[in-house]
Amino acid sequence: MATSTIRLTQRPENWKAAAPDLPATVTFAGQSKLPKLPVPNLSDTLRKLKESLKPIAWSSSELDAVEKKIEEFGAGKGVELQERLLKHNEKTHHWLEQWWDDGGYLGYRDSVIINVSYYYGFDAQPAHLPQTPAGRAATIARGAMIFRQRLKQGLITPEATKEGPLCMDTYRWMFDCCRIPGPEGLDWSTSYAKAGETGDTGHIIVIRKNRFWKVNATQNGRILGTEEFERQIQHIYDNTTEEYPGVGILSASNRDIWAKDYNELASTPNNSQILHEIQSSAFIISLDESKPSDFIHHSRALWHGDIVNGIPRGLRNRWSDKPCNFVVFDNAEAGIVGEHSVMDGTPTVRLCDDVLDMVYDPQFDHGATASSTTPTPQPLDFEISSATKEALSKADTAARELIESQTMNYHRTSYGKASIKKFGVSPDSWAQMIVQLAFRRLLGEKKRHGGTYEAATTRKFYKGRTETIRVVSSEADAWVKSMDDVSVGREERKRLFDLATRKHIELAKAAGNGQGVDRHMFGEWHFEGEFLLGVDVDPVYQRSSYWALSTSAIFSKHFPVYGWGEVVPDGFGVAYMTGFDDYLQYTITSRKEMPNAEFVKEIAKAAEDLYNLHATTQAPKAQL
Repeated sequence: MATSTIRLTQRPENWKAAAPDLPATVTFAGQSKLPKLPVPNLSDTLRKLKESLKPIAWSSSELDAVEKKIEEFGAGKGVELQERLLKHNEKTHHWLEQWWDDGGYLGYRDSVIINVSYYYGFDAQPAHLPQTPAGRAATIARGAMIFRQRLKQGLITPEATKEGPLCMDTYRWMFDCCRIPGPEGLDWSTSYAKAGETGDTGHIIVIRKNRFWKVNATQNGRILGTEEFERQIQHIYDNTTEEYPGVGILSASNRDIWAKDYNELASTPNNSQILHEIQSSAFIISLDESKPSDFIHHSRALWHGDIVNGIPRGLRNRWSDKPCNFVVFDNAEAGIVGEHSVMDGTPTVRLCDDVLDMVYDPQFDHGATASSTTPTPQPLDFEISSATKEALSKADTAARELIESQTMNYHRTSYGKASIKKFGVSPDSWAQMIVQLAFRRLLGEKKRHGGTYEAATTRKFYKGRTETIRVVSSEADAWVKSMDDVSVGREERKRLFDLATRKHIELAKAAGNGQGVDRHMFGEWHFEGEFLLGVDVDPVYQRSSYWALSTSAIFSKHFPVYGWGEVVPDGFGVAYMTGFDDYLQYTITSRKEMPNAEFVKEIAKAAEDLYNLHATTQAPKAQL
C-alpha cells in the first residue's frame, strides 16, 4: 500500500487475498488435501438445538414454545434457507469464512481490548540469557524473526492431531500485517507480505514511553544477532527519557471512533508514513515501564496495561491492531497480546512456544555480535493536531473507564492432569464440570441467565477456525444438582458425572467435526439479515446463545498466565489450563459488579469436591 493512500476510504473487496499463501514445501503441504467445512444436515442441527435448550428453559411452557418454533422453522423457512446455504457452499471454498470474519470480529465496534484480544504471559528469562529488559526484548526479537523466516520459507511443520493435519491458513496473518479500523462499520486487515519472500528482510516497531521506533531486523540478507538487537533496543531506552503523546491509545478506542481519529491522524504525509511503518512491521515490541511481580499484576499489565495517576500508561504504549504485540516490562518479565480477528489463539501459542524453546536452548545460535555497522533505530514521531490532541484525551478517558470496570482473580488446584487421568477422565471435561458446578452454586436458586461457550477448533477443515461447544447439557445439570442433594449417594453422583463427561466429549467431537449448532444457524440466518422473527428472538434461544461463561483452554509450559475478558456485561471470562501434571489453573475476569471472588471460591470448592468424589468411589487407574 502506498503511503499516499493510507487514509481510509472503504474496505477493499478482496482484502483477504492480499496475504500470500505460504510455500507448500512443508507448511502448506497438506492444505490442498484438507476437506471443506461441511454444511450440517438441518434436521440434525435442529435436534441438537432443541436438546441444548432443555436445561436453559425456565419452565416447561417456555420449552414447549421454543420447540414448536424450531419445528415450524425446520418444516418451513429452514428448508429454503438450507437450500440457499448449500448453493452458496458450492460457490465458495469455505461457506462461513467471510460471514464469520465480519459477524464474529470485524463488525464488532467496541474496543478490542478486554473483550476480544487475549494475552499470554511468559515464564522468566533463563539465567544464561541477558537479564535486562533490553536483553529480554532482543532474544524475543531474534527468535520471532527466525520463526518468521522459517514460516516464509515454508519450513514450519504443520500442526496436526491424531486424526490428521490442521489448516495453517491463518498463519498468513501472523506477521507483516495489521487490522484497519473501517469507516463504514466493518474493519479489515492489510498485509504487506509478498509472495516469494524468504524472511531475510523486514523491520519491527519498538515502542517506549509512547514513542515509536523503527528497528531494522535484518542486514545484508541476514537476521540480526541477539547482541545487535540488544544494542538497538538499549539505544531506545537511553534515548527515550520523556513521555511522548500516547497515540497508541487511539487503537484501543471504539472502532468507529478510531476510524474517524485514524483519518485525522493520517492527514499529514509524516503521519501517513509512520502508519505505513507500523502496519508493515513484522511485529511490535512494547517496552512497558511496569514491573509486574505477581500473577494478577502480570496478567493485567498484559491484558490492558497499568493505569498510573489516572493515565492508561500501558495502552498508550501499544498498537492494539497488530496480531502480535510483544510486551517487555522493566523487570524483564514479558508476554504477548494478540489481536483476534484474523487469527485465533493456537497459532500464537505455537509461535511463542517455538520462539521460547529456541532461545532458551543453550545451543541457540545468537548470530552476529554488535559492531560499528549495526543499524541505529529510527524514531517515528507523530505530528499531533489539535483534533488529535482532543481525541487522545477522550481515548484516555474511555480506556481508563474500561480498565477500571474490570476485575480478575485466579485459582490453582492442588492436583492436575496426572491425577485426573488416573481416574480415567478427560481433563478438559473435568475442568468444565468444575465450572458448571461452581456457577450453579454461585447462582443459588436464581435461574440460569445464559449458556457456556467453549471454543472447539475446526482447523481439520480448509480455512476452519472455531465452533461452539454448548457445554450446558441436561446430563451436566443433573450431575451438578446431585452434588448438593443430600438424598443422592456418592455412587449415583459418580454415575451422573460419567454421563455428563461422556456428553461433553460427544458435544466437543461434534463441534470439532463442524457439526455444532451455532455456526450453522448463523449461516442460515445470514440470508435473512439479523433476525428471522422466529426462533432467534425466542427468549430461551437467546438465553442459550448469551455467553454468560466464555471459556477456553490453551496450554504452554512457558505460560504462567493467560486470559481475556468476559463477552457479556454480566458474565465471566474463564481461561483455564489442564496441561500441568500437578495443578489446574483458572483465570476469571468480569466487570467489578459481578461476584468474581465468590465465583473463584466456588471453583476451588468444586474442584475439591470433584476430586473427593472420585477418590472415594473408585481406585485410580494404573499409569500406562
